[in-house]
Amino acid sequence: MVSVDPVTLEVARNQLAAIADEMGVVLRRTAYSPNIKERADCSAAVFVPSGEMLAQAEHIPVHLGSMPASVAAVLAAFGAEPGVQYAVNDPYHGGTHLNDLTLVRPVHVSGEHIGWVANRAHHADVGGEAPGSMPAHAVRVDQEGIIVPPALAVEGGSWLEEFTAPFLAATRTPAERLGDLSAQLGANEAGAARLGELAARVGTRRFAEVTGALLDYGERRMRAAVGALPDGSYRFEDVMEWEEEDVPIAVAVTIEGDELTADFSGTARQVEGNINAVEAVTRSCLYFAVRVATDPEIPANGGCYRPVHLTAPEGTLVNARPPAAVAAGNVETSQRIADVVLGALAAAAPGQVPAAGQGTMNNILVGSDDFAYYETVAGGQGARPTRRGQSGIHTGMTNTKNTPVESLEAHYPFRIRRYTLRRGSGGDGAFAGGDGIEREIEFTAPATVSLMGERRRVPPWGLAGGGPGACGEDWLIRPGGGHERLPGKATFEVEPGDRLLVLTPGGGGWGVSR
Repeated sequence: MVSVDPVTLEVARNQLAAIADEMGVVLRRTAYSPNIKERADCSAAVFVPSGEMLAQAEHIPVHLGSMPASVAAVLAAFGAEPGVQYAVNDPYHGGTHLNDLTLVRPVHVSGEHIGWVANRAHHADVGGEAPGSMPAHAVRVDQEGIIVPPALAVEGGSWLEEFTAPFLAATRTPAERLGDLSAQLGANEAGAARLGELAARVGTRRFAEVTGALLDYGERRMRAAVGALPDGSYRFEDVMEWEEEDVPIAVAVTIEGDELTADFSGTARQVEGNINAVEAVTRSCLYFAVRVATDPEIPANGGCYRPVHLTAPEGTLVNARPPAAVAAGNVETSQRIADVVLGALAAAAPGQVPAAGQGTMNNILVGSDDFAYYETVAGGQGARPTRRGQSGIHTGMTNTKNTPVESLEAHYPFRIRRYTLRRGSGGDGAFAGGDGIEREIEFTAPATVSLMGERRRVPPWGLAGGGPGACGEDWLIRPGGGHERLPGKATFEVEPGDRLLVLTPGGGGWGVSR
């Protein structure tokens, strides 16, 4: 057995996380779109040669937990040739939804494959039947945009036309897409350089020993954390709002010693719509929830997830079969999957799990043939056993920022009329849930709008006697003063002077009010 002392492990852990963090900085600072450079809708990570995640930056949970599937898909299709980069967004072959394009690069030192770097960025438009590539009416994934199975994309530092030509032809914003792609390429090159330097400095053999020990350390930490929870089976159920139907997602979380299994066998079958999630998304949600309920300080690498197991029956909402549409599965169903796992774990770790957060990303997509805007709007965080929830914050499987109003109005044909906290929308309790947000957009040019939101009928739940957060609302306000209540998922046309008002949900409260 190779011996690696604790100091070396801690130094290596921080060095590798810093590489992923630097990749994210390069990506954001060189990106063209406000969605990446301002909202930071992107993530980066480092992997060992087998594809197991070695380190990540603290970016977006739904990206990071599912990114190993992209590396695995590339490895299966191509191996690890030096000097190239691969692209993938196919949800059924390593991706999550089509907007999230992952660029994967093998890293070699003196001809030896020592690992991978990868980054994922949300492209504001990748074609499809509505600007923003999330049409509310989609039932097939090809309606949502261009599908990129694992493909050779970069060779000798240059883009291959076989990849770029169809990708740019599909999108409504090719110049912006090429700029963001180039930022992704640069981020991987920066990460590969840093990872290669580190491996060369310590020697490739020692590098492999240390990284292997770091994965084993993550596994030991997680096994200890799971082992501290009481054995048993813990169940929870919640719903997705699809048209007029509430579609159940159910989980049974079983803890046996230092192993944890989440079984989603009680979940509804996939639907004729876009709220279906692929297995990689469900796995990502499980990993996030388990870290929340155990010890968030455990190194987030592939080792820590070895004791965590998933049963997700094929053909269900949490493991859809192709060609089902999946755009909202990544951004909305992911939130509910995390909710149900946390709800189950609340019984095993009552002092660690918060009440439900807003449980939605409140996706707004606006565009035409000339532009594409994408934003997720923050809401209320669920209260914790020791303090109230935060207000106006992204929760759960997302971790993006806000697009500053100045940037938004400079780039797009609309203005922000209202942007404030939605006072009193957090659930009551000994500790109240955080408040949601009120955001009102006025359009100054004709456009197509798509909304993808949840918690419009079924509110975020409280815990330990705490009250639910307020449901979200979406309103279209016409220049003459007419108000139309919109469904949570819709695609529609707007004209100059129309206004969209989005009221996001509050978080659930914790404990009984005194």
